[in-house]
Amino acid sequence: MDTIIFDVDDTLYDQAQSFHKTVRKLFQEPFSNEEIDQLYKASRKYSEIIFDQSEAGELSKFEWQTGRIIAACKDFNIPMDTEKAAIFHEMYVAEQKNITLFPEVEELLNALYKEGKQLGILTNGEEKHQAMKIKQLGLTHWIPAERTFISGTIGHAKPKREVFDFIEEKMDLDQTKTVYIGDNFEKDIIGAKQAGWHAVWMNHRKKNSPPNATYKPDNEVHSAKELLDLFVKKLKPLC
Repeated sequence: MDTIIFDVDDTLYDQAQSFHKTVRKLFQEPFSNEEIDQLYKASRKYSEIIFDQSEAGELSKFEWQTGRIIAACKDFNIPMDTEKAAIFHEMYVAEQKNITLFPEVEELLNALYKEGKQLGILTNGEEKHQAMKIKQLGLTHWIPAERTFISGTIGHAKPKREVFDFIEEKMDLDQTKTVYIGDNFEKDIIGAKQAGWHAVWMNHRKKNSPPNATYKPDNEVHSAKELLDLFVKKLKPLC
């Protein structure tokens, strides 16, 4: 592959860590790690649903930011109103200012950069917030601004074909030599495959793929180490 493009959230770093820390600071209840994990998974599920509604203009950005934790808490009968949800979001954003790359991802980026691969970023989300995370992770060390794409800036979001076509034009990509790496099956894998790209599913949450899915990833890995091994130690399946 000549071009490798990465998703950001829960692909390059562990997004659940910020969520765990926020829950522990905001709630007095002694939740177990397993209980917080379940709440996190519910929050991510609703985040995707409400994000799509926000992109369609049906909900405001604030309703997306607060609605996902409100809906997740409702599933577990945890009291959560809009005011507390806004505080949760503010604390969550503050925690994300401390995120770090998976060590193996940093090693992978170094290896790919050294090999002269064209690297890029494609992430859904609001421009300012995603740019903050990209800066915190130090991704500009390997990936310049002109190859960093945020849906809030482009005006289209994954899995829409328009966002992939936009990047193809900007980076002058060869579809057959481009691979996209992401954790979300619907947004990342289906989006990339329907655009004609190769796709690697960073499935470290060990989710089930959707039943009767039209597309399948070219490779599926379950940890950052497996992702590193796929590219650095076992390049043949992709290249």
